[in-house]
This record gives sequence, C-alpha cells and structure tokens, in this order.
Amino acid sequence: MAPTSKLSTGIKRASRSHTYHRRGLWAIKAKNGGAFPKADKAAAAVEPKFYPADDVKPRVPSTRKPKPTKLRSSITPGTVLILLAGRFMGKRVVFLKQLKSGLLLISGPFKINGVPIRRVNQTYVIATSTKVDISGVDVAKFDDKYFAREKKQKVKKTEGELFETEKESLPDFKKDDQKAVDSALIKAIEAVLELKTYLGARFSLRDGDKPHEMVF
Repeated sequence: MAPTSKLSTGIKRASRSHTYHRRGLWAIKAKNGGAFPKADKAAAAVEPKFYPADDVKPRVPSTRKPKPTKLRSSITPGTVLILLAGRFMGKRVVFLKQLKSGLLLISGPFKINGVPIRRVNQTYVIATSTKVDISGVDVAKFDDKYFAREKKQKVKKTEGELFETEKESLPDFKKDDQKAVDSALIKAIEAVLELKTYLGARFSLRDGDKPHEMVF
C-alpha cells in the first residue's frame, strides 16, 4: 500500500517545514529577494453604467408653429355661457370674443351678476341657446396683454404688517373700461324680455336632474 499523505484526520505526514523545503519554495523566495513574486493584475476596464440605445433618435427642436385654439361651433359672439369652475361657478355670462391665446373674453355684466371682464377657458363653460346682440359693444382694446399683472417690488414687512391683508384694487382705466362695456351690454340685455333676470340667476342642479339630457 502507498503511504498516505495524512496520518489521521487533520494531521499530515509531512510537516510544514519539510513541505517548504521539498517543494523548493525556499529557492523561489531567495531568488526574488526574500519574498514570493506577485503577479501584476490587469487593471479592470471601467464600464459605463448606461449604454445609449441604438433606436433612440436625438431630439430635434420643433419648428412648427402652434395652431390657434379652435372655437366650438356653439359659441359665437353674444352667446350666454354658464361657468363651471372658479369663484363665479354657476354664473351666466356673455361671450364677447376669443383672444389669441384661445381664451374667451366674457362679462357678466358686472352690474347684473358681479362678473367682471375676464378670460376663461372654453373647457369650463356650457354654451346656451340664448344670445345677446353685442354689435354695439366695443371690445377691440381687449387682448391678452390687457390682463397681464404688473410686477411689484417686494418690500420687507414689519411684524405687525405680516397679519394685515391688502385688498387689490383695480386701476382706474380698467374701472372705466368695465363701465363702458357694461353700459352697452345692459342696453342690449334690457331690450330682451326677462333676459336681465335670467343673467342674474345662478345655475344649479337639483336631485334627480340629468345634465346630459338637458337642453340649455
């Protein structure tokens, strides 16, 4: 029988020093200045975390001009609209014209239901079959720049002024414009029987009403 390398479990026949000399490790160590030679490891290549997809095309800035918002066929100058959102929700107003931004220029008028000249998105209105003759109302001066807010310089407030609420007041020229539009609108409204009362009443739904079956 060939002698085994182990006498028993965990006990080798040859000692560590005997194996060291038998394998010639001492000669390798002496040849390299008293230390075993170390193989130089190749530097690992730095790989990117993400790879660009071949099928993704670079974004090219669009040269198309935005199309103007198309006005619904049921909305024409003088149409009475019902507001569906905002602080004047449920109020009936008169449509004056469409601005370049696509928003609708409307008025209550202010003296009848408290709705001033303002802009509204046509998504949030219901067009009714009632119309007002606005041929005598001049709305040429109203555009999107007319409703632009003036930038105010920030002023540091004292501790007492922080709790004071400032009331925003309209410029005098806007008040005059409101009066001019209202006077022309009210003349046309008063010429139609019960139209003034109709515009002053707020629209609301009751239990059991079916809006999709209503004809406005």
